[in-house]
Amino acid sequence: MTTSPANRIITAIIFVSMAASAFLFWLLYWHKASPQFAQSLLFLPALNAVFNGLSATALCVGLFFILRGNWKAHRTAMVTAFIFSSLFLFSYILHHALHGDTRFAGTGGIRIFYLLLLASHVILSVVALPLILTTFFFALSARFTSHKRLARWTFPLWLYVSVTGVIVYSLLSFYTVPSSELPPKSPPAVEALR
Repeated sequence: MTTSPANRIITAIIFVSMAASAFLFWLLYWHKASPQFAQSLLFLPALNAVFNGLSATALCVGLFFILRGNWKAHRTAMVTAFIFSSLFLFSYILHHALHGDTRFAGTGGIRIFYLLLLASHVILSVVALPLILTTFFFALSARFTSHKRLARWTFPLWLYVSVTGVIVYSLLSFYTVPSSELPPKSPPAVEALR
């Protein structure tokens, strides 16, 4: 039995998404940032929040246009959202490669809220990546019925991840532990218990 080119592309999207997620997991929990870069590019977290906010805005603009039947403007807005999300991902990787992880210093109810928000953000971002790429593939290959059907799931997930990215940044900015006071990193399951 042979597989269609579309199925091979979707399979490749899934494998690339899994590899990207594994790389980010390694970067966050096992990569040791060099102290020599501790003061380099300190603006990156704020820039990441800007990219997430711009992506969310472009997504809403894209929805506005497609609901009015303006598919050309919709396409432009969605490509813009994709570009902003891609710039976010590059900047996010660069930040964590240079600086490592940032620990949340809030306690009590705000810590519980933050950890639940962060968990939903991370889990849904892992789910959203292959959906975003597959939705784009369907649009670029003129499979508009499949595109529309999948976009109904992709849009809210992508928007949620973009908006919660800004909220996570805002909370981290307010409740930050200076890196000089951080204990050694633990695997994620142990970290969640702190």
